Amino acid sequence: MNNSNIYELFRSRFPADTEAVFLEHERGSLLYGQIQNETGQLTALLKQLGVKKGDRIIVQVDKSAEAVLLYLACLRAGAIFIPLNTAYTAQEVRYFMEDANPHLIVCRPQDLETITDCARELNVPHVMTLDDQGSGSLIEAKSNAPCSTDIEHCEGSDTACILYTSGTTG
Repeated sequence: MNNSNIYELFRSRFPADTEAVFLEHERGSLLYGQIQNETGQLTALLKQLGVKKGDRIIVQVDKSAEAVLLYLACLRAGAIFIPLNTAYTAQEVRYFMEDANPHLIVCRPQDLETITDCARELNVPHVMTLDDQGSGSLIEAKSNAPCSTDIEHCEGSDTACILYTSGTTG
């Protein structure tokens, strides 16, 4: 039976040259060879936090290379990635948290207090931080995680991402 995991589909098309650039960003570049290790550590961390296939992870962070790696790790773990716009108000974020019932929320450090208070009320097990410079509690915890080689088996019908929209057209 084929694995329809989106990360596995990406990985199967990585170039043989592990030194090839995958992503350039203001702090440098991320090589294809680094992706397997970086996402492997994040996947191991997600599993340490109890994330299982189909669990939802809300991510409300600024754009960064580490946010891309987190997305890939969620795919790799079979978790459902839920990106939220950083412009959403606390009330809007609370609605999404209630609706999505996440296992983990990753937010900007400046939003930690508000998000943690809401997460506590809604029994969300874990809240971590990630800033636009690649720092935060998520990255600190990842540095202590082993490198997993696991790629969760997924079917084409498994949900990979949930996108909340404003509901407007046009």
